[in-house]
Amino acid sequence: MTPASQAGSRQFESGRAHHMPTAADYLKQCKIAIAKEEFAIVKAKKPLPDSFAVITDKNEITCIIDQSKLKNDIIEANKGWKLLTFEAVLPFELVGFLAAVSKVLAEEKVSIFAISAYSTDHILVKSADLSKAVNALEKLGAKAL
Repeated sequence: MTPASQAGSRQFESGRAHHMPTAADYLKQCKIAIAKEEFAIVKAKKPLPDSFAVITDKNEITCIIDQSKLKNDIIEANKGWKLLTFEAVLPFELVGFLAAVSKVLAEEKVSIFAISAYSTDHILVKSADLSKAVNALEKLGAKAL
């Protein structure tokens, strides 16, 4: 049987199969860093200096920024978000990581704003939902720092 014909989460090296870790495996070993700052998700006229992240698409510029650094060039701002960073290098082949996170948080009625970086994922949750979010993620095995 060729590697291409194998189903499921298997990876092949030198003709030997080994289990590729799943989203659940990563979550069980994952530490979550919680930023001290409160963030705003901003629709801006231009990229804002000191932003955590800037997303530019054909319709708008979105900045995620420490809300204490908000100044000019803002069209709209949604404040009161806490940033949670998954302290794990997540491979591009990993399937379902954010799905597992969003599912458990949706079950707790916690809204998220998700951002993926090259190596890992981040979510923002409303400050009022932080403890509910952390408790739900810890049930999956993750550990808040």
